[in-house]
Amino acid sequence: MTDSDDIPQIALDWHRAGRGAALATVVQTWGSAPRRIGAMLAVSGAGDMAGSVSGGCVEGAVVAEAIEAIAEGAARMLEYGVADGDAFAVGLACGGTIRVLVQPVGSALPEAVLAQLTEARTARVPAALVSPKGAPPRVEASGHAERFRMDRSGFEEDGETFVAIHNPPLRLIVVGAVHIAQTLVPMAQAVGYDPVVVDPRSAFASAARFPGTRLLDDWPDDGVRALGLDGRTALVLLTHDPKLDDPALTEALRSKVFYIGALGSTRTHAARLDRMRAAGFGEDDLARIHGPVGLDIGAAGPAEIALSILAQMTQVLRRGA
Repeated sequence: MTDSDDIPQIALDWHRAGRGAALATVVQTWGSAPRRIGAMLAVSGAGDMAGSVSGGCVEGAVVAEAIEAIAEGAARMLEYGVADGDAFAVGLACGGTIRVLVQPVGSALPEAVLAQLTEARTARVPAALVSPKGAPPRVEASGHAERFRMDRSGFEEDGETFVAIHNPPLRLIVVGAVHIAQTLVPMAQAVGYDPVVVDPRSAFASAARFPGTRLLDDWPDDGVRALGLDGRTALVLLTHDPKLDDPALTEALRSKVFYIGALGSTRTHAARLDRMRAAGFGEDDLARIHGPVGLDIGAAGPAEIALSILAQMTQVLRRGA
């Protein structure tokens, strides 16, 4: 998932609060559908919603159907497209067609199954929500999810069993609570990252400078090691100080993080690479480091540099290094 909210958790919370809830998931698309397979929308019994299945095109219609499904306690398969007489009324007039599976929580989607899924996400363990036609959904562990690769939800060969892949939420670890980080953190949150800032300097890593952000005052290598580094994590080094950046960089190069970015000039980066070579890392390892960090967009000032970093992170995530 790439949504900024934890949609399964929201649906589970609504259900447990007695508000009623349903999980709506895009299961098939044709043409210029605005959201990809696996996109989710949580709907409460009162019509509250979180997430999206169409970027706003058909949400109103899906919410109405979901409220009815919650009352009935049965799943529904919805389809919207330009061939459908109702498509223009709901706003999907751009040529795309989507199918949406609506599963009321507690009936069509058992609470225990949804809880198992949210626990896997919290533990940063890849999981798959498997929904066979005519049978209760179930959660399968990471081995099943890896068969579909990152974000590859879809139907199995039988054409009737839908598998929604739930990878761990995206996470950004920033080493260095500097001005660039103050802009990068909220930008990353807006596109779905769970950010953490690591800096042992209390004057920099303060709640006043980073409101609502998780802050660690550990030494960077201890901090990133405690957080855990996996394939859904990006690490950005912003201190300019080898004593702070290098320990975290060493940990990252030994891990499977999908992105490593390091601030500094071309000369600074060359010296950084020399230090990493001396530490025993090879050229393939060093090629993983994006330095100077960010896409070359002519950025000037902390906000534009943060934008260039987030753009490069997105490029690597979606297209590979």
